[in-house]
Amino acid sequence: MLRFALFPILIFTICAPAQSGRIIPADATNAPAAAEPTVKQMFDEANGYVRKKGAEFESKKIPFNEGLLAQTKLEQRQLAAKLAATAATRSGLAGEEFYYLGMLYWISENLDGTSENLRKFIATENAPADRSQTARSIIVVIDAKQKKLDDGEKMLTEYLARDPKKLTERSRMEGEMAKAYQAQKDFAGMAPHADEGYAASKSMLKDAASRARGLDEILDAGMLVYEAYRDGSNRPKAEAGLDDMRATAVATGSTSFYYYAVDQKIKFFVETGRKPAAMQLYKSVMTDLVRDFPRKDLQEDVLARLQKRQQHYKLLGETAPELPMIDQWFPGKTRTLADMRGKVVLLDFWATWCGPCYETFPYLIEWQQEFASEGLEIVGVTRYYGTADGVAADNPVEIEYLKRVRREEKLPYDFAVAKDQSAQLLYGATGLPTAVVIDRKGIIRYIETGTSSMRQADMRAMILKLLAEK
Repeated sequence: MLRFALFPILIFTICAPAQSGRIIPADATNAPAAAEPTVKQMFDEANGYVRKKGAEFESKKIPFNEGLLAQTKLEQRQLAAKLAATAATRSGLAGEEFYYLGMLYWISENLDGTSENLRKFIATENAPADRSQTARSIIVVIDAKQKKLDDGEKMLTEYLARDPKKLTERSRMEGEMAKAYQAQKDFAGMAPHADEGYAASKSMLKDAASRARGLDEILDAGMLVYEAYRDGSNRPKAEAGLDDMRATAVATGSTSFYYYAVDQKIKFFVETGRKPAAMQLYKSVMTDLVRDFPRKDLQEDVLARLQKRQQHYKLLGETAPELPMIDQWFPGKTRTLADMRGKVVLLDFWATWCGPCYETFPYLIEWQQEFASEGLEIVGVTRYYGTADGVAADNPVEIEYLKRVRREEKLPYDFAVAKDQSAQLLYGATGLPTAVVIDRKGIIRYIETGTSSMRQADMRAMILKLLAEK
């Protein structure tokens, strides 16, 4: 990453006053003209914007949060777009100026402007090899995002025929190409790119410069391998991909990576009608932990994660049990899960004091509005906690508070309020929020706790899949 470039500071001086008291102005004809920044300097300014602002926030002791980061990145994109527009008006651009103009467009997320200028740079005579390769890698990513797969394949081949090759670039190109084929449901085309991306990401662990981000890359790349073979109906290779992820987790000592690979395989067994094998795998992992992680603290970490999922694994693939001890159901009439057969049902276990629960509301609202006509039914499940807006409250007061929250958050689905914790314990929803998705036949197909963009995408994909099942 290029460092932020400091622009020259123009210092203006004032001549000493004459005896008359008037200020003698400097001779304008002798004042040096301000140097126009180069395109590279413009790129350095935009490229270093987030880092510069981060240092300012730190010096002013402004606490970091996701909202502040998002705003800073938006400002960076706007700055890059402004500088790119200025640079593009210059006549006689040549050589590396095309590269830095392309990179300004890249920061501003103008894919067409990026591709056009990076291609001009590559065509430049004697273009530096390292920057040419970086330009090719970005063009491949853009072609993949724009679903120009033939162009992406051609540029990827061109990249691989030259040096230097960077593992980070290879991983990113292969991953984006795999996702592009996945979007077209071309799993045969997806698989080789997923395999190559995974191999590149694993090699990053051997590269000191790339190791810090290596595990994240491996997880993403490994999941693409699994999804390519899972959706391509190749069970052995899908399972082999998950097993390799688990082995890599052992080699790197990553308990979170290990848990993720095991969790995916258990769910895959359930999804493919092999529930006994799924539960046997759960049991075997409990004993494998001693071998896989000699350190006691690492064993206990994985054990705790899997124990929290035990009830979920028991429920997956089974008929959804009725919600016990429901005291209030509003604004609609009290219903049972049996009443809702024929619909895809999403149970959202939540509480008014749970911050992450509120983060799920926007996409629950969106899904209810988008898919209700296709058969989606969402129910917000909570219970009496004896508080309302942080103050002790009896049940009637708490109900009124829940109705107010529903109105203020504009939630378009029903609430079910339980007398006690029975429903949460039954569904393993002691952590909040917990989402349970039930298919049209009343079978539980998805249970997850927590909220994240990845989980949101997974849940939406599951809802779409189940809605398509008639």
